[in-house]
Amino acid sequence: MGGIYGPESLLQVLCISGFAGGGAAWRAGRAIASTWRPLWHVVGYMAILGAAVRFVHFALFEAPLTSIAGYAVDTMFVLAVSCLAWRVTRTNQMVTQYPWLYERINPVGWRSRPADRDSDGGGP
Repeated sequence: MGGIYGPESLLQVLCISGFAGGGAAWRAGRAIASTWRPLWHVVGYMAILGAAVRFVHFALFEAPLTSIAGYAVDTMFVLAVSCLAWRVTRTNQMVTQYPWLYERINPVGWRSRPADRDSDGGGP
């Protein structure tokens, strides 16, 4: 494949970075969100996961361990996946635990429910 990943083939990169790294990132993002931690926690954990993915590339396929570009690409990928997982999980939490306050507008977003003026016994 050359470039960032050195002698690795596209299949090897997809298996390690895509499936293994992406799967771990998805699970980590969900776990961070389900414990109600803020999004910035994802960044620290994904820096560590990016290093782990880089090490697996090095250990299995003799890719350069200290490749800054390789680490950056792997880390950005797992960061994007985990942020998406965090947001999807947080949306599910908000609309499930507070259904009277929020409604889902898409898989990664929610909004406040419109106020029901008739429920308070009248009003302007």
